[in-house]
Amino acid sequence: MDGNEKYFDRDSSEKAGKDVTKEDRKSGCGLFLAGLIAGLGGALLIMAVVYVGIGMQSLADGVGTGGRAALEKGSAVDRDLVEKLQKLEKIIDKYYYLDEVGNEELQDGIYRGLMEALDDPYSVYYSAEELSTFMEETEGIYSGIGAYMMQDTQTRLPMITGVMDGAPAEAAGLRPDDLIYAVDGEEVAGMTLEEAIAKIKGPEGTEVTLTVIREGENDYMEFTLTRAKVEAPTVNLTMMEDGMAYIEVTEFDAVTVDQFAEALAVAKGSGMKGMILDLRANPGGNLDAVVDMCKMILPQGLIVYTEDKAGNREEYTCDGDRELQVPLVVLVDGNSASAAEIMAGAIKDYGLGRLVGTTTFGKGIVQQIIPLKDGSAVKITTSAYFTPAGNNIHGKGIEPDIVCEFDGEAYYAEPDHPDNQLEKAKEVLREMMTQK
Repeated sequence: MDGNEKYFDRDSSEKAGKDVTKEDRKSGCGLFLAGLIAGLGGALLIMAVVYVGIGMQSLADGVGTGGRAALEKGSAVDRDLVEKLQKLEKIIDKYYYLDEVGNEELQDGIYRGLMEALDDPYSVYYSAEELSTFMEETEGIYSGIGAYMMQDTQTRLPMITGVMDGAPAEAAGLRPDDLIYAVDGEEVAGMTLEEAIAKIKGPEGTEVTLTVIREGENDYMEFTLTRAKVEAPTVNLTMMEDGMAYIEVTEFDAVTVDQFAEALAVAKGSGMKGMILDLRANPGGNLDAVVDMCKMILPQGLIVYTEDKAGNREEYTCDGDRELQVPLVVLVDGNSASAAEIMAGAIKDYGLGRLVGTTTFGKGIVQQIIPLKDGSAVKITTSAYFTPAGNNIHGKGIEPDIVCEFDGEAYYAEPDHPDNQLEKAKEVLREMMTQK
């Protein structure tokens, strides 16, 4: 695997992960969710401290007395730390009452605790097994429930951002914005998104029970799903009336580039006169994927640029040879994040299309996968990204040109699922097509 591989995390999805919650979710959760948030806040703080403490203790095994001379001056791992860790190890060996924890688990705790200390939900440690799972997800094929997820940082719980057509998640009735509280009765508070997803996924045909928090409900909800083999269709094309092409992109995986290219070709061959690009609930994904897809529609110029902590700038550009020649409307919402915001931001900066919906998530930082020699890896935030006009939208998001709140009550109440945002996008596109 290429150690320079970069992700606009779904997580993230890196996806991861999720850092900012939508305003409409802040106001409607009620006392049930508010109490949960307050409880989790204290619990997570304690858990983080304990996690770091327990994790760091086994570092003494690797350094030991003979390795003290090799400790680097100014490093957090100094002689006092090693001695304290050795003392903690003796305390655990002598007094710890619950199930015995092996060295490998303790060592993983060290690494996770070290990354946790960064207080960055996007910087995480992957064991070799977790790394394999993560890479499998970015390829778009896995066995699970068929739901897209981010980490909600108000609660630090996994949040469903979308479900795949025909997948177990859709059949069970899971919805976007559902928060996963427990998997098979085990609470996931304090877990990374990757750890929680690993528990949700499993062999095809096996069952998993999810305990869910849903806005508007006064108690937890439980869903039992049968896992299935899922090949994520990350791009969906529908030709609509008046020559309008509707292209939905659910995330940016390795398979997405070819799927998007095929959808564009079919749409053009079908007489496309205007296009609606749906990036709602898109949690992001791979940098290379979104750059390659932007090259298929943008004019000549910058797509995005990044700057690291040293001020080094890296630019990603488009030659403009395949600039989209029909009117374009882009649907966005509070779950449109990272790579989705790169595409939406570039389209807005160039005036290539109009954005309809609600303010995007606001994730303007980039993660890089750095593999380690034992097969594990860290994913760490390495830079900030900027739209072609020089905007960093981290923590702010991208404002739509036309605000249209999603009517979820009508969508879930009616069997045909009326989508008021899509209808608004069609209205705006028709007007643009008439003016062209």
